[in-house]
Amino acid sequence: MPASTMVRLAGAASVLAAATFSAPPAAAGMSCETLVALSQPGNFVITSAVSFPGGSFSAPDGNVYENVPPFCEVSAVMTPSTDSVINVYVWLPSAGWTGRFEGTGNGGYAGTVALSVPAMISGLETGSAVAGTDMGTAPSANNDADALVGHPEKWIDFGYRSTHLMTSLGKQLVQAFYGQSAAFSYFNGCSTGGQQALMEAQSFPDDYNGILGGDPAANRTHVHTAVLWNYAKMHQSPTSLFVGTNQTQAITNAVVAACVVKSGGLSTDPFLTDPRKCDWDPGALACTGAPDGTCLTPDEVTAAREIYAGATDPVTGHLIFPGSVRGGESDPQFGWVGIQDQPEVPFGSLFKWVFGLDWLWPTFDFNQDMADVDQVLAPILNANSPDLSAFAGHGGKLLMYQGWADPLISPQMLIDYFLEVVAQNNSNRKDGLADTRQFFRLFMVPGMYHCAFGPGPNAFGNLFSGQVYAAPPPVEDASHDALIALEEWVEQGTPPQQLIATKYNNDLPQAGIAMQRPICPFPQVPHYNGSGPTNQASSFSCVTDNWDVNPTPSPEYL
Repeated sequence: MPASTMVRLAGAASVLAAATFSAPPAAAGMSCETLVALSQPGNFVITSAVSFPGGSFSAPDGNVYENVPPFCEVSAVMTPSTDSVINVYVWLPSAGWTGRFEGTGNGGYAGTVALSVPAMISGLETGSAVAGTDMGTAPSANNDADALVGHPEKWIDFGYRSTHLMTSLGKQLVQAFYGQSAAFSYFNGCSTGGQQALMEAQSFPDDYNGILGGDPAANRTHVHTAVLWNYAKMHQSPTSLFVGTNQTQAITNAVVAACVVKSGGLSTDPFLTDPRKCDWDPGALACTGAPDGTCLTPDEVTAAREIYAGATDPVTGHLIFPGSVRGGESDPQFGWVGIQDQPEVPFGSLFKWVFGLDWLWPTFDFNQDMADVDQVLAPILNANSPDLSAFAGHGGKLLMYQGWADPLISPQMLIDYFLEVVAQNNSNRKDGLADTRQFFRLFMVPGMYHCAFGPGPNAFGNLFSGQVYAAPPPVEDASHDALIALEEWVEQGTPPQQLIATKYNNDLPQAGIAMQRPICPFPQVPHYNGSGPTNQASSFSCVTDNWDVNPTPSPEYL
């Protein structure tokens, strides 16, 4: 186990010793409004417990949801330290409870529960008791946590404490309201939610029976460093700036044209199946005359090469974080222009936690400063430990997914982590893979951006960014819904062999299905059978991908 992880776990034990709480005896089946009596000043206070009759519901994210089933809406504030204010929301179905509890993840720096609400609504609709938290980072926003400078207790809340305490409180309220504990507990989150997922599996292995996590910001300090690296390379000179989305779309088009078949896909696919096999060089788009808005200047070629290469210590040559994937450059939200055009380096507040509010991104020394960031923050923010033995030991199941066109968090990171877990289980990779697949399956999603969207089939019941990506009917079919597949794995012992992902026209379910394709447990990939409609999942099978070129950060960054 890495030293930073052992420090974090030791810190977790000492910090949570004062933060844990023992529930007083509760009468079976307490009414909703009487749940406020469970408050424990100094640990948590239930600020409201109100019965919602069902129908139109104004949620904490500011949106109004229709046809919401009746439930008990509980709001609480948790104060595990004198500088902690963690808001938690727990919703308990008034009828039709399935016996399940679901904790939900957040995004960015959190600060609100907004990104948890769609998953919470979905959970209610399927009869689960659900919980969400702002992670104790208010008044931070998704991309701005400057307010947390000088507040190390809030870094701990963000790193791991708020999610664990949300879970403990949620389970206590389930016990009090229904007079019995949840039969099964699940976690569901993407991005920061994916980091929460891995942190729970590693540090609090008894919290959940099943964990679903996507595109995780798990190697947190180095994820942010990779974003800083990309931003810095784009701003090295006025002529290293990419001029707009036409240019980045030209890059993606060139990547796909060069590598779509090489990557294992069909010539008609607008995305790469396994982008690790693509070695397209940006020099192929170098301008031969005056820049025309699609070709690349010499400085842009250099910037693109360095972005693909990944954040690297310029003195030692050690890789800090895997490079940006080919095929995701033109994502309008997190692609190259979307990152480049921000007035400050996106998600840069983390560096200010270490260096102060006056920190400016051009001052960052990738040789000298990385160690300072890791010394302060890695033990509490990075969920890197490959030791999942405690989680697996109690029968826990971990299902992770990652967009293979994610331009924000390199998909190579999660592949590297999976292979670290395999190696942890057995030095013989084949045996280690079989052992790992008993409790941990990774689904790489061709053509999906960060948690959602993208040119490939990207909807398989995943929830993110305030959108609900409904699975095609019937929603009861586990092959179309990752969370249902996880439930079947936990409750029936049936591991998911594949998931069916859907590409909707314009990414709108109401606009109809453009195509469907299986997504496969790594190291398998979808392969065309040679016959049948190419827009139907039944025309593809999951086959083992023997590609094993996986750039891995140097040990000090794992």
